[in-house]
Amino acid sequence: MNNTIRNAHIVTADEVFGGSMSIENGIIASITAASELASSNLQTTAEDWNGDFLLPGLVELHTDNLEKHLMPRPKVSWPTLPAIIAHDAQIAAAGITTVLDAISVGDIDSDSMRNDTLEACTLGLRSAANSGLLRADHFLHMRLELAEENLLEMFAPYLNDDRLKLVSLMDHTPGQRQWTDLTHYRTYVSGKRGWSEDKVESMLDRLLERQQAYAASNRRSIVACCRLLDHPLPLATHDDTTVEHVSEGVDDGVTISEFPTTLAAARAAREQRLGIIMGAPNMVRGGSHSGNVSAAELARADLLDVLSSDYVPASLLHAAFLLQNEGFSLPKAVATVSRNPARMIGLHDRGEIATGLRADFLRVRVVQGIPIVLGVWKSGIKIA
Repeated sequence: MNNTIRNAHIVTADEVFGGSMSIENGIIASITAASELASSNLQTTAEDWNGDFLLPGLVELHTDNLEKHLMPRPKVSWPTLPAIIAHDAQIAAAGITTVLDAISVGDIDSDSMRNDTLEACTLGLRSAANSGLLRADHFLHMRLELAEENLLEMFAPYLNDDRLKLVSLMDHTPGQRQWTDLTHYRTYVSGKRGWSEDKVESMLDRLLERQQAYAASNRRSIVACCRLLDHPLPLATHDDTTVEHVSEGVDDGVTISEFPTTLAAARAAREQRLGIIMGAPNMVRGGSHSGNVSAAELARADLLDVLSSDYVPASLLHAAFLLQNEGFSLPKAVATVSRNPARMIGLHDRGEIATGLRADFLRVRVVQGIPIVLGVWKSGIKIA
């Protein structure tokens, strides 16, 4: 589809300016500043955006949103295809044109339904994409729970999946990393998982035993498998809390620190040149639901490279605009949800408003300080 847009506030990697953009065959063909348009017939033939922002399509590296549709209540499963379609529609409406669905492999709760939905979920995503049912581009981010006894067997079928773009090493055993404060852990699992106080207490010792039995050996095996792949596969650590956690990740070849929980861990990640991802809900809410370091604090210290919507797709764009309150320019803020995550996983054809790149872009209007998505295009075709 060929199209031209005029009178837009265009956000590129370096600046914001009024102007026009033309699309040819799904590619950004030209970008022209308003000062150069005075004598052009584009003034009358192009679509007038009336000063709305033109942003790159958002790139999401870690969203658990699909799980909410697959399991809308504790112990309640939903049919796979309708769940995927609903998830995809929500993603597209939030302005996300490329998404890594964060699929959990293993769980600290042996009664969880995650293990039962793993195969159906990944097969369903492929089938829906191949059938042309999905609006956004969907890839896989496999989140590996290291204390899972059968982790290697469960992960093996996905090692060479062409959709796999990121692997993260997680350990949600209470008492460390994200759950150093057991008060926050008890509140979380009783609310989200519906655990009673008695179950929480009975699980604590069991979870520690599982960690001691499987986590270290699973981590060594997973890292070794990823190193043997013919194509480079980014590795991330999850919830780094100490400098030692970061150093361990660097030794394993990790390039990304997801959701560091302390300022010290984030500083160590920066010193080791790891990409730092923080949660957009953390930014919007003004703090972590687990009582950890806030995204705003890391932004003020220039220790934030990428935002992830995590469990609220609509938080991604909102959080990016809030970064301006922490000293980020608008181009730098927008890069945390577009260019930076795209480059972090080796996607160089998108994530930026620049000639020659794929025409993934958004029309955004700021209303009462909130960025509102008015339209979403992927490869020049409107998807929301």
